Amino acid sequence: MKEIAIRPATEADFGAMWDIFQELIASGDTYYFAADTSREDCHAYWFGSGIDSYVAIHNGERLVGMYRLMPNQRDRGAHVANASFMVSPAAQGVGVGKLLGADCLERARAEGYLAMQFNYVVSSNMPAVLLWKKLGFSIVGTLPRAYRHQYLGFVDVYVMYQLLEDPSHWPDA
Repeated sequence: MKEIAIRPATEADFGAMWDIFQELIASGDTYYFAADTSREDCHAYWFGSGIDSYVAIHNGERLVGMYRLMPNQRDRGAHVANASFMVSPAAQGVGVGKLLGADCLERARAEGYLAMQFNYVVSSNMPAVLLWKKLGFSIVGTLPRAYRHQYLGFVDVYVMYQLLEDPSHWPDA
């Protein structure tokens, strides 16, 4: 994957985003969505209020992945970002996830977030766990048997966290 551009998602991207979403949730091994999640629910997930979504475009034409960035919590928790990522199965293993992750971290820093937290990383999704560790995240909690994997049964879920800047640079709340 040589030429990948990451840009804000538009309504025109949604058809390709929906295709990737459907393919990934059908596998039942990385996301908590049911296989019959509606197109409307998917749209709200990626384009809902307060959500900034971005897409990775290969060679200016094919959408190969996406992420969404938003506050992890509202009000007193809004200084911590949250993000979700999906990469087309046809584009996995060639660095799209790493590009999306690095772009997301850069945007979160630029938007002034103090930290980023992933609330629900399926422990058996080793490519994701290893990528997030490589990009500076730590596992700060384990939710025992919190995910019902389609093939493995109940597996653990990790909460992963990364400070994006030194908290001493932030004014006291």
